[in-house]
Amino acid sequence: MRFSLILDDVFLEHATPVGHPERSQRISAIAARLRAWSGFGRLHLLRPLEVDERWLRKVHSEEHCLRIQATAGRPYTQLDPDTHASADSFRVARLAAGSAVALTRTVLDGESDSGFALVRPPGHHAESSRAMGFCLFNNVAVAAAWALERPEVQRVAIVDFDVHHGNGTQEIFYARDDVLYVSSHQHPLYPGTGRWEERGSAAGLGSTLNLPLRAGKGNGFVLALYEHFVLPHLESFQPDLILVSAGFDAHFRDPLAGLNLDEEGFAALADLLNRAAEHLCSGRIVYLLEGGYDLDALAESVLRTIQVSVGEAEPQARAEDSTDFQEYRRQAEAVFQRPD
Repeated sequence: MRFSLILDDVFLEHATPVGHPERSQRISAIAARLRAWSGFGRLHLLRPLEVDERWLRKVHSEEHCLRIQATAGRPYTQLDPDTHASADSFRVARLAAGSAVALTRTVLDGESDSGFALVRPPGHHAESSRAMGFCLFNNVAVAAAWALERPEVQRVAIVDFDVHHGNGTQEIFYARDDVLYVSSHQHPLYPGTGRWEERGSAAGLGSTLNLPLRAGKGNGFVLALYEHFVLPHLESFQPDLILVSAGFDAHFRDPLAGLNLDEEGFAALADLLNRAAEHLCSGRIVYLLEGGYDLDALAESVLRTIQVSVGEAEPQARAEDSTDFQEYRRQAEAVFQRPD
């Protein structure tokens, strides 16, 4: 297994206000934990690359790109109540999006089997014309748009297990049938989108799957959700590539939410998705960092995800077919089966 990693100190240079949860120490904590692991030397490290402007404009409006570019060199810009840019943020955000493309290229070219881009700022809240939720450019959307220009890629699946719904990714691809967007997320919670009924529009109707969850569900419930809903949707869609918006803020120690997973839950999710990729698209799967704001929980969850992905550990968490899950399944299926 050749597993590639993008992990670089350049992603520390996007500065946010003191006390902001999306801070540079997120990357520092991950780097320290990975470098202390005996298997780190067997990973293939890639350099970050700046994104080509045309790929940004595949998913973002010209006005949005210029708005983010205008923050360059300015010590501080507030783009919305939660989203900030510093003098270097435009350059770093371009590197985050470009790294998503670079890692995807490496996997599609067969130079790597899979990989993880540990980048910031995150991306899945960034809409086509709006920065929000700590996100400037939508990294996973840029990677998907780039991949769909390759002749061997007709369909891309994006799986998002961040605790917050990826409204930006959904908005960008909502009317398209060549991208399957699947999100499990706590609801109600920021940004307020991601209901069962949001299933796509026009040609994209049925290509969006939202699985909103009340707080406190935990490993067993979420894994049952993926086994019952996500894996069959991936099987039906038959993607040529799977991209994962990997947010670890569903961890029980995270300060921004309360979905109650732990690092073993994330490891088991990765195992399920990796197996799906092996079955459906020759193992082509790329992880991109999104949220996760407790530093220790984030670092350990990333480590366990990578360990499982390279075959150096077995996941310990298991799906649980609880009465609570059976009721959720009944309600969700009633919505999914309604004629549109």
